[in-house]
Amino acid sequence: MAATLIIKPSPPFSPLPLPSFPFRLYTPFFKRTTTLFSSPFYNLNHTSSTPVTTFSTIATGPDRITRFDTHEPESDPISTFNDTILKQEFTKRNSGRYNNPHSDSVVTDEEVDKYIQLVKQQQQRGLRELKRGRLRNTGGGSDNNINNINNNNVGFSYKVDPFSLEEGDYVVHKKVGIGRFMSIRPSIPEGSTIPIDYVYIQYADGVAKLPVKQASKFLYRYNLPNESGAPRGLGRLKDTSVWEKRKIKGKVAIQRMVVDLMEVYLNRLRLRRPPYPKNPAMAEFASQFPYEPTPDQKQTEVAQRALFYVVSSGKQAMVLAPTIVLAKQHFGVISERFSKYPNIRVGLMSRFQTRSEREEYYNLIQNGELDIIIGTHSLLGSRVTYDKLGLLIVDEEQRFGVKQKEMIASLKTSVDVLTLSATPIPRTLYLALTGFRDCSLITTPPPQRVPIKTHLSEYSEEKVISAINYELDRGGQVFYVLPRIQGLEEVMSFLEKAFPDLEIALAHGQLYSKRLEKTMARFVDGEIKILVSTNIVESGLDIQNANTIIIQDFQQFGLAQLYQLRGRVGRSNKEAHAHLFYPNKLLLSPAAQKRLEALEECGDLGQGLQLAERDMTIRGFGNIFGVQQTGDIGNVGIDLFFEMLFESLSTVDVHRTRPVPYKSVKLELDINPRLSSEYINNLDNPIEIINGAEKAAAKDTCSLVEYTVDLRRQYGKEPYAMEVLLKKLYVKRMAADIGITRIYVSGKTVVMMTNMSEQVFKMIRDAMLSDIHRNMLVFEGDEIKAELLIDLPKDQLLTWIFQLLAELHSALPALIRY
Repeated sequence: MAATLIIKPSPPFSPLPLPSFPFRLYTPFFKRTTTLFSSPFYNLNHTSSTPVTTFSTIATGPDRITRFDTHEPESDPISTFNDTILKQEFTKRNSGRYNNPHSDSVVTDEEVDKYIQLVKQQQQRGLRELKRGRLRNTGGGSDNNINNINNNNVGFSYKVDPFSLEEGDYVVHKKVGIGRFMSIRPSIPEGSTIPIDYVYIQYADGVAKLPVKQASKFLYRYNLPNESGAPRGLGRLKDTSVWEKRKIKGKVAIQRMVVDLMEVYLNRLRLRRPPYPKNPAMAEFASQFPYEPTPDQKQTEVAQRALFYVVSSGKQAMVLAPTIVLAKQHFGVISERFSKYPNIRVGLMSRFQTRSEREEYYNLIQNGELDIIIGTHSLLGSRVTYDKLGLLIVDEEQRFGVKQKEMIASLKTSVDVLTLSATPIPRTLYLALTGFRDCSLITTPPPQRVPIKTHLSEYSEEKVISAINYELDRGGQVFYVLPRIQGLEEVMSFLEKAFPDLEIALAHGQLYSKRLEKTMARFVDGEIKILVSTNIVESGLDIQNANTIIIQDFQQFGLAQLYQLRGRVGRSNKEAHAHLFYPNKLLLSPAAQKRLEALEECGDLGQGLQLAERDMTIRGFGNIFGVQQTGDIGNVGIDLFFEMLFESLSTVDVHRTRPVPYKSVKLELDINPRLSSEYINNLDNPIEIINGAEKAAAKDTCSLVEYTVDLRRQYGKEPYAMEVLLKKLYVKRMAADIGITRIYVSGKTVVMMTNMSEQVFKMIRDAMLSDIHRNMLVFEGDEIKAELLIDLPKDQLLTWIFQLLAELHSALPALIRY
């Protein structure tokens, strides 16, 4: 007989009575690996507060039907905790950074210690690079200053020079909060006859007057990444409690960011692969490089040798490019390089292929019949299944969209990744400078390359014609780039009148694909002399005869885009020219002027990293995880935020907690109610179920949560005695995660013995959401103590301890747990 299920809202003040008779579901209790619903996250989107009444008719036999009405109980502490854990796991799964909690692969303490030290060493090198950049920007880049930096371990500072502020600028005082700069005026301090300069700052409840010398130690410019909006409100001089809370919130958010990064990279240590065997054929492959290698080697050749190493070991490799034009160029170069190895098969996937051709490629990839697969973001689609992918090469990562970057991130947890870029985006550069990514620099240009000459001027048709004529007279070709498709036709019309006998063509992303491919091929072959385009040409094109580029309205491009566009010329031994035109110098924003200065300073070959550093200082670090931390940064401003971030990185090993074995945790609370015979009779196998709960708790938190969720789905909300048993399991499990070995009660004080340090305790306390619990906790020696105001019955005391540990447990994302 089929079971029927009807769900409807119940009346708000007329709950249905619970049935007085026992009922039993005739289905065996399923284990954690059994799937009843699609996932334990099936109901996370249900946010309605309306109580739900469930009417069920269950078939229990040919002639018996049991009907029962149940009213869903209010949320209890176990359900609240379960929801928190399930949502955390759900977020991890969706982020592409999910680590299976049931994985048997572990990282040893020695490996973690080694990795943390490597991160700290790399971070120190990164900070020195940032300090160098700051000195260059402020004109203090002498050799003596650089030497001082190398010997100076003081934290990198974003403090602002008060004299660089303008009236109305928002600033952050580290101890008071956000204010509005008014002016700097001289005044005679009390007890002196000599005037000194004072900084005047407007706050919500008055004006602060600070000596310039003091202000320079505590003031930061308030701004947000890529934004210029005003803060939510000004700080108060007489009450800094709100500011302290905002600062603590920012500190906790920063710590979570640092730990999240550490978790991602430490989890990768779990993923073991045997080292690739040394291949004697590598020496022969390297000797076929047709050019004289530079000391640090060419970028493309590094990728070629990595490809050879991986595919000759029996793995597949994927080469990902942002545009089909660049993908085809890679295909041509790689195919030629591997032409002497018939057993290594190279393929190009393109939107130009027919459906049947693509299906054929899907099968070849899945069956391992293609070794090197080259293409655009279509290679990341669900239809592409790899047989044994070992290497992912990403060219010009900054050109991919957010969704593609998330797909790339999910692949990075399981394969080796090589990212190539002439100008790494601020986020990538930041991860390298702070130690979370390995970074190698290729700064030596090929022989006979000469720097590109950059020309800046106000736009005029005469200057454009002169620049083009210069290049045509020496037999070359010209790129003409605009920021938008609108305007291309107008430029084409102007050029066709000025050069009626020349072949001129358009290229942009909205062209029919085959027409675009044909146009680019004709430009590469030299048939087209002037290519008018958008920045679709910015990545990777290597056309040695094109040695002049004209960029109109350059102020609308980003710094990295300008650097990449300028790099399209100068690919041979000819001197190349980049002409940057603006409509009116008065229209140039301060940011555009800074971009221009950076381009002029980074005009030598091999300076992509230095230019990326300048880009990072102009537009901020950007978005570290793919979700903008504007709210957290908005609390304190980006400059103070990142200074706090570097401070957190320098003490990353301090905020580390070590879990203890579950069985070593002692809960000294004498409360052991008996399960009722009625409830026991409702369970199919009571002993197995209770032992299973104990085993799940001993394994990890996720196992216990999944087990409890399954139990409640099968039998409904447990009675009081079973709830007590589960709470005790949860308390011991949470204590083990936090590093608490013993919990006991002394009078009105709950005492928890722990292995954590005082710094870890302070971080946990700061991250707690409940002011009540936070204010009750003190740390003494190796104990955390919480004094209650009144004596509580044992069952209420157990619930209170459960809620306290749940609060402490919620702070774990701010700690490294190894």
